[in-house]
Amino acid sequence: MNRNTTLHCLTSVFALAALPLSAGPVEAINLDAANANIEVRRLRDNVSVLMGSGGNIAVLVEPGGSLMVDSGIAVSEPKIRAALKGLGSTSLKYVIDTHYHWDHTDGNAWLHSAGATILAHPNTLKHLSEPTTVPEWNHTFPAFASGARPTVLVRDHKTLKLGPERITIQSVGLSHTDSDLFVRFENADVVALGDVFWNGMFPFIDTTNGGTIDGTIRAANLAIKAATDRTIIVPGHGPPGTLSDLIAYRDMLTAVRDNVRRLKSDGLSLQDVVAQHPTAAYDKVWGKFVIDPAFFTQLVYTTIP
Repeated sequence: MNRNTTLHCLTSVFALAALPLSAGPVEAINLDAANANIEVRRLRDNVSVLMGSGGNIAVLVEPGGSLMVDSGIAVSEPKIRAALKGLGSTSLKYVIDTHYHWDHTDGNAWLHSAGATILAHPNTLKHLSEPTTVPEWNHTFPAFASGARPTVLVRDHKTLKLGPERITIQSVGLSHTDSDLFVRFENADVVALGDVFWNGMFPFIDTTNGGTIDGTIRAANLAIKAATDRTIIVPGHGPPGTLSDLIAYRDMLTAVRDNVRRLKSDGLSLQDVVAQHPTAAYDKVWGKFVIDPAFFTQLVYTTIP
C-alpha cells in the first residue's frame, strides 16, 4: 500500500475519532469524502481508478462515452467531475454498482442526471428502493430517489461493448452482501471486485444482508481462478493489486475463519473468542484501518454456523 493510500485510510480512522461518540463509520466516511482529494491512477489502456470518495471507482473513458464501476459518495461530485474531465471524459454512458452500500452508490443520482444508465444486481435495486438497516454501523439508509436506482439488472452475467473494450459483469452470489458483482475489462485485463476484496485491510461483511465469511472466501476464489499474473485487480478499498495480493487476502480470510470456527466449536462466546485474538498473526498488516481486529472477529463469528 503506498503512502497516499495509507494516509487516506488513516484519515477515515481519525475522522471517526473526531466525531461524537454517537457517530459511526457512515458519518466518518462521509466526512472523509467531503475533505479528501480524488487520486487518479491510470491502470491500463483507457481504464483508470479514482480513489478518495468512499469506495474505489474504476473508469473506462472512450470517445463514445465513459463507464464507471461504482459512483462513490455524492459530496465528491465536483472532484469526481474534475477527475473525469482530466481523463478526457466528455459524456457518461454507464454506471455499474458492484453492490448496494452507500459508499459505492451515493453518487448514482447525479451520474444518472448526467446521462448514465445504472446497472446492478436485483438485490441492489431492492435495497436502494427501501430503508435498509446495517446494525453493525448503527445506521438505517433511506430509500434512494427513483432516478438513483438501477434500471438494468444483472442476475447472472451481462456483456457490454464500449469502443474496443469488452466489459463483462458477473453476479457472484452471496458473498460480502447479497448483491455483489464483478466487472472485468477484458481487453485491458483489469477486474473490479467491489468490496469482496479489501486490499491490505480487514473487510466489512454485511451479515444482515446476505454476507458471510464463507461466501466472501468463495467469491475471492472465483476471482483468483479467473485472474492471471498480468491482471490488475481493483479492490473496493485499498490500492489496485495483483493476483498475489488477492491470494494473500484469501489466505488471511481462510486462516481467521478457521481460527474463529475452532474457538466457536469449543463453545466460546463471542466475547471470549475476541479475547483469544484469533486475528493476531494478521493485525499488524491488516488491522490498522476502518475494520479493527475485534470488529472483524465479530463479523466472522456471527456468520459461522
